[in-house]
Amino acid sequence: MDKQLFNELVQSMEEMVAIEKGEMQPARVHRHPLPDVKALREATGLKQDEFARAVGVSPSLVQSWEQKRRFPSGSALKILLMLDHNPAIINDLLAI
Repeated sequence: MDKQLFNELVQSMEEMVAIEKGEMQPARVHRHPLPDVKALREATGLKQDEFARAVGVSPSLVQSWEQKRRFPSGSALKILLMLDHNPAIINDLLAI
């Protein structure tokens, strides 16, 4: 490995440790806005188990999302974002 590349890697690791310890702020932080699952579900008029079936997850996961104990990710997040932009697709999801 090139010595300069190795030194840059070591410096990056040291910065990571400093950020984790709170001694340094990251240069940038990228945050994705998360949908308000409870508001989405309530807007559809569905119960948690019905909404879970439409989205393709368990009712306990929907409950965890609503209580902010867990956060949607992957395809479930995409579906929730689609619902946020177009609530009418809930009917298509329920039909699948």
